Amino acid sequence: MSNGKDPNAVQNSSPMALKECLDECMEALDLFLNNHFSESLERLRPRVNESMYHALIYATVLEMEAMMTFQHDDISRAGNTMKNAQEVCNRSQFLILYICESECVCACVSAVQLHAEVCYAECQLQRAALTFLQDENMVSFIKGGIKVRNSYLIYKELHALVKSRHCLKGPSHEHLQGGISFGIGAFNLTLSLFPPRILKVLEFAGFSGDKEYGLGLLREGATAKNLRSMLCALLLLCYYTFLTFILGRTGEGEVTEAESLLKPFRQHYPRGAIFLFFAGRTEEIKGNIDEAVKLFEDGCKAQQAWKQFHHMCYWELMWCFTYKCAWKMAYFYADLLSQESRWSKAMYVYMKAAYLSMLPNSEARPFGEDEVELFRNVPTFKQKIAGKSPPTEKFAIRKARRYKAASPVRLPVPALEMMYMWNGFSVISKRPDLTDGMMKTLETAERALLAAPENECSVDDKCLILLLKGLCFKNQGCLQAAEECFHEVFSSQKKIRFDHYLVPNCLVELSLLYVDQGRRDEAIKLLHKAKHNYKDYSMESRTLFRIHAALAKLKADPGEEEDNL
Repeated sequence: MSNGKDPNAVQNSSPMALKECLDECMEALDLFLNNHFSESLERLRPRVNESMYHALIYATVLEMEAMMTFQHDDISRAGNTMKNAQEVCNRSQFLILYICESECVCACVSAVQLHAEVCYAECQLQRAALTFLQDENMVSFIKGGIKVRNSYLIYKELHALVKSRHCLKGPSHEHLQGGISFGIGAFNLTLSLFPPRILKVLEFAGFSGDKEYGLGLLREGATAKNLRSMLCALLLLCYYTFLTFILGRTGEGEVTEAESLLKPFRQHYPRGAIFLFFAGRTEEIKGNIDEAVKLFEDGCKAQQAWKQFHHMCYWELMWCFTYKCAWKMAYFYADLLSQESRWSKAMYVYMKAAYLSMLPNSEARPFGEDEVELFRNVPTFKQKIAGKSPPTEKFAIRKARRYKAASPVRLPVPALEMMYMWNGFSVISKRPDLTDGMMKTLETAERALLAAPENECSVDDKCLILLLKGLCFKNQGCLQAAEECFHEVFSSQKKIRFDHYLVPNCLVELSLLYVDQGRRDEAIKLLHKAKHNYKDYSMESRTLFRIHAALAKLKADPGEEEDNL
């Protein structure tokens, strides 16, 4: 933060004015959580150029919108608004660059200055997120990294200050503490998800990545009544219902934690679209698909102002119907997303084609669409975010290449393959009936593959079906059959032509099977093999995150984990 301003030229704000601003922003946030999005922004807008909290919350709402739409105009608007908020923070008081834990400094730093510091740090962090989202060149990426580091240093110093015996706790202290809990908690939790090798470098640069510490601070912030409670809660809900599920904890979303966190918000905001969505997500993870469908549908009905919330629900509804093998309903939601959402049209069109290809050849296609033509169109919708195509989009484009030829080699079970990439087999593990339905689909595909003439993709397709059958066998408790499927994929690795991701993922699944059987040492050995022996395959980063999570859960010796690097 700049400290080159004349202190005499700065207008001081009284603690009462600070409290008034915080109260108004809490009211605006309450409107937002009750789906009154426009009214929330209208409540904040008149004071965005004078009040740091009005400016910050207004910009935060716009950034949430930008994150959901991925539209360039929304991202630019959010970035400019957040930059303005940062300038308002700078004007709010004569801000200090470094804060130290001393009686002298604490005596001269007012409550308003401390709040301005934490707001400034939050602006820096959110601007960095937008930089990574929007800009493609390396210079911008480095600038974003500098913003992240500056933000972290401010949070770290503030955290030390408020914990010191010299810091006086005024009437707005809970909001200050909430801001610090959010910042330090978010940094620690996010960094803890990185593999040890990267984390060591970040820790050397002054960052810390203590997951339990981060979770504790975020829980503290989420359960207190302060302006950052929502941000702390949303970050935790994303972690519990998405990150742990897809990347972090090999599919074991901390549902109990999520439900406990959701309960007071659901009571206070029974029709809040955000909380209906996360409630649906928790039911989905538990395998309660019909309950999840109802909650996602309720989330769509709850408000019409922000269609982005609808798109989040459509995405989950698409998967819910995938689990039920209701291909036409799943296609319906993929079609809605392809028409309305800007996130990844290539992915949506691929999923439309995937669902149509799961239907019998004799069955009429909705809207007269043809899956072959859809697959061929997938690459035309490629886009870049932060200079790179999303990994799932690159995967979809790679798979769709099989349809370029005049006589394409059809994909055997594309919907189930993509479902695996999103860890959907963990969802159906709670539902024997859904696993049985999936197994029947795989057996039908296997028979068709055996009856067809061999081609260059035959081994790849056979190994894909074996991997997915192995997961179904595991869900059914047929562990020996599951192990045989995984071993067969591994033994075929030299014959695989294109889908090289199958082998490391197969090793991960085999290792998790061993974990369930108490074969810890064998599991660790397989995880190391998957990590170190395979490179440059589809969705590699997602597989590596799962490996890292599994090793962490097994408490494998970090030194051992790095031996083969």
